[in-house]
Parts: sequence; structure tokens; C-alpha cells
Amino acid sequence: QVQLVESGGALVQAGGSLRLSCAASSSIRSINSMAWYRQAPGKQREFVAIIISGGSTNYASSVKGRFTISRDDARNTVYLEMNSLKPEDTAIYYCRAIFTAKPYWGQGTQVTVSS
Repeated sequence: QVQLVESGGALVQAGGSLRLSCAASSSIRSINSMAWYRQAPGKQREFVAIIISGGSTNYASSVKGRFTISRDDARNTVYLEMNSLKPEDTAIYYCRAIFTAKPYWGQGTQVTVSS
């Protein structure tokens, strides 16, 4: 089993930056993939970015070029660096890990971007 704890959410002005963190209770070297999702009020949860065990990454088209996902194996932590934030990036951001073919989710962290 894996427990995930997100942090770093905040209120920020449009054009600003934030870095979200997702700390895992297990070594992320043993986790197949880790991803960020987000859910805005009244909308479905949507994919944001993913990093797989080999280090490959993929992004939603809406964030490509602005967001960067990375990992620190020594800290068992995955990060989401968010730049050039827009009001439409406002959402609760969730971390998801795939471990032994099962998905695990964190509790989420709120990101609010004011115009």
C-alpha cells in the first residue's frame, strides 16, 4: 500500500508560479508511475501530467510548456512545477500512484489563480 500527501497549493495571481509536492510513504522507485490530476468545481477530474518509472513524462495539452513534473527518488517525492498560471488552472490537484497495478490517491491540495 502507498500513502500520498500533497502540499504546496496556494492562492496566486495569474502569471505566477507554484510548486506542488507529493510525498509517498513507499520508495517511488517501486512505483510504476506517478501522476497529477486536477478537479475544478463542477467538472470531472482530469489528467495533468505523468512520470513513469523510466523517467518519461507526458502532459495534458492545456499545461504543456507551462508545467513540469519531476521526481526525487531520495525523498520519495514527485513535484509539479507550475508556471504562467491562469485562472482556469484553479482546481484541487491530486497525486496518483500506480503500485502493483492499483491506483492510490492523495487527499488533494487547492490551487487558486486569481485574475
